[in-house]
Amino acid sequence: MKCENIDLWSYEKDLYKQGFTYIGGTDEAGRGPLIGPVVAACCVLPKDFILEGLTDSKKLSEKKREQFFPYIKEHAIAYGIGIVSPERIDEINIYAASKEAMMIAIKEVREKINLEYVLSDAMPLELDIPSLPIIKGDAKSISIAAASVLAKVTRDHILEELDSKYPEYGFKKHKGYPTKAHLEAIGKYGLIDGYRKTYGPIKKILEEKK
Repeated sequence: MKCENIDLWSYEKDLYKQGFTYIGGTDEAGRGPLIGPVVAACCVLPKDFILEGLTDSKKLSEKKREQFFPYIKEHAIAYGIGIVSPERIDEINIYAASKEAMMIAIKEVREKINLEYVLSDAMPLELDIPSLPIIKGDAKSISIAAASVLAKVTRDHILEELDSKYPEYGFKKHKGYPTKAHLEAIGKYGLIDGYRKTYGPIKKILEEKK
């Protein structure tokens, strides 16, 4: 596969010039949904990695993400996945849970290789190695873009498993986001385990039940 997104390497190339070799990109998926975990990934790519069309996972079709997912995992030097439960999200809030998921993913990578630098999608991280938060980093750094695909597809698969247990909710289609169809399904069938109790629509339902 050839890559036209040469600009996506700009951050990594600059760090290579500074002497860094193992550079990880990290991103999360699932801040907005009403149900399920938030998932993060950290991905370290080889310098010769090429994948045409790779960008922010939200800009890719589901079909493309599914194609890229195994390719990235197969060709990455190392990757890690961090999953933080809806219960934990309710306990510490989604921002903190997203950071926690990233830290889990980064730790997993560090158990495999000597990670030297981390580029994150807008999230400041407290690490003992250098890191840089980049606004809209998933569209500016190839490492973050790769991580965004790993995180998004991993979370989608979790929601697809939930869909197989509760097909009436339509999780496979809306992935837990507060669409009209999803809210109507909640109204019809009620709440199941895994909903984020601190999220507005769910909180409202729970308060009405009191």
